[in-house]
Amino acid sequence: MSEHGSAPLLLGWREWLALPDLGLERIKAKIDTGARTSTLHAFYVETFRRHGSLYVRFGVHPLQHRADFVVQSEAVVIDRRRVSDSGGHHEERYIIRTRLVLAGRDWPIEMSLTNRETMRFRMLLGRTALAGNALIDASRSFVTGRPSS
Repeated sequence: MSEHGSAPLLLGWREWLALPDLGLERIKAKIDTGARTSTLHAFYVETFRRHGSLYVRFGVHPLQHRADFVVQSEAVVIDRRRVSDSGGHHEERYIIRTRLVLAGRDWPIEMSLTNRETMRFRMLLGRTALAGNALIDASRSFVTGRPSS
């Protein structure tokens, strides 16, 4: 059982999902159980203060090879952490919390922001976000379909 009281979702190694609080109705994510923290592509990240809280403003190119399509987002910074990428390089990244919508379910996840311009996927969905919510079939893709806009 997942934390939502229903059976875990069956996911492929890549899935379409939504991050509605960030204005992202649809983004393709690699389901990456090797990554602890989920990561979102942000081609710029600026901090600012609002009502005493630290925020980030950032731009996302949610579609691979489409620099002309930009979504501007803002979120409260919940942390700043030293994160290692798959190549073993370390980077200080801002961490935000946002709502993930996948296969008609939604739950809050933590996500780091970094430039993934040269990477195949604009988002990695890490194991912490999936814990108790999903089973992964690495031989399949897009099991849950495409989110409706």
